[in-house]
Amino acid sequence: MNVIYSVTIAIDEAYAQDWEAWMLARHIPDVMATGCFLDFRLLKLLDPPSEPGLETFNVQYVCANRAALDDYLENFADQLREEHSQRYEGKFVAFRTVLEKR
Repeated sequence: MNVIYSVTIAIDEAYAQDWEAWMLARHIPDVMATGCFLDFRLLKLLDPPSEPGLETFNVQYVCANRAALDDYLENFADQLREEHSQRYEGKFVAFRTVLEKR
């Protein structure tokens, strides 16, 4: 069964447009280039509304199995998270979940 690595990010609305463009042009392609994922989706939260001053997004990365996600987390995640954190330091909060497609 496929495993979904879901990352939800609430970012300062002043940076949201830059963040979305950077995610599509740089970060998501870098994540996909690891070979650990089959597909992705970038979603914007509509309801319930984000907290005032924030925009909330969700990125879902699809893995063939848990082993592929573990490979990503062990070998690639720290560096890619660091690049994101340096670029948007103090401008976002994130949480991650792992889901299984049924």
